[in-house]
Amino acid sequence: MKTKSTKASVLIVDDTPQNISLLNAALMNEYTIKIATSGIQAIDVCQAMKIDIILLDIMMPEMDGFETCRRLKEDPLTRDIPVIFVTARREVKDESMGFACGAVDYISKPIRAAIVRARVKTHLALHDQNHALWCLVQERTDELDKSRLEILHRLGSAGEYRDNETGLHVARVCHYSSIIAKSIGLPDSEAQLLYNAAALHDTGKIGIPDNILFKPGKLDDDEWKIIKTHCEIGHKIIGAHENSMLKTAASVALTHHERWDGSGYPRGLKRHDIPLFGRIVGVADVFDALTSLRPYKRAWPVIEAVDEIKRCSGKHFDPQIVDAFLQKVPEMTAVQQQFVDLG
Repeated sequence: MKTKSTKASVLIVDDTPQNISLLNAALMNEYTIKIATSGIQAIDVCQAMKIDIILLDIMMPEMDGFETCRRLKEDPLTRDIPVIFVTARREVKDESMGFACGAVDYISKPIRAAIVRARVKTHLALHDQNHALWCLVQERTDELDKSRLEILHRLGSAGEYRDNETGLHVARVCHYSSIIAKSIGLPDSEAQLLYNAAALHDTGKIGIPDNILFKPGKLDDDEWKIIKTHCEIGHKIIGAHENSMLKTAASVALTHHERWDGSGYPRGLKRHDIPLFGRIVGVADVFDALTSLRPYKRAWPVIEAVDEIKRCSGKHFDPQIVDAFLQKVPEMTAVQQQFVDLG
């Protein structure tokens, strides 16, 4: 949106000097005027500087106004600039084609200065209002997304609070998983998806009885069978969704205890049959479990935990994931120090 001290910029595109002069005279007192004498030049100008609205002739050599408008609307950098055709072509089919190309208005020559000024003012105001509305919608959407993600992270922590006072295991595993994802070359968007989905990896612990979850000693075979059910419980709690984050979270909850050699649970999947995100969270989860204090074990030093994960490469863990993990141990250690369990 323009402030009172900033003039909007108008690009006049026409190959006839007389037409340019007329439009310039009509608008120069209120706007900053830029000139282009061809479609190619107009595109170059729009890509090089900020243009707020374009007055575009149709009949020009090399590239006519219709094609110029189409190209402007195809380019993400220029597609939001309002285009008004100013032309001697008065046929209905020409006007229809202009609007089909993406123009917001169509003025026939010979021009009247008052009409041009009114149309430019109107469409700049509409564009500013639409942009302000888009920003408001985007702000509200971002707030809603943040609220949803916060709820999901808190749901993920709910299961962990039952056997970990602070629930920071979830926070650490989310960060570890994202770090590893980036280390194997996944784009930031996928790493962020995994960061959020990993929050629900242990949600199924909600369904495990306290006498088993809190048992300080070694679990017997029957108790161990019950502990293993937390993967499928978590998968059922999250449910089946088309939403990519919840779909990923359900997969991670189900598969983060599967092992590369097929000895994991609940389905005994092997190698690449285990979803990639499940393999990543599997490493992140074990690293945090090893380096954290539990009622039944001491917290291992990072160097010992790293050695154990290296030892299990190709057995419990995907070797590629382990290699990616090893490259990021300093970052993982920084996360561990940031999210320290107290008490």
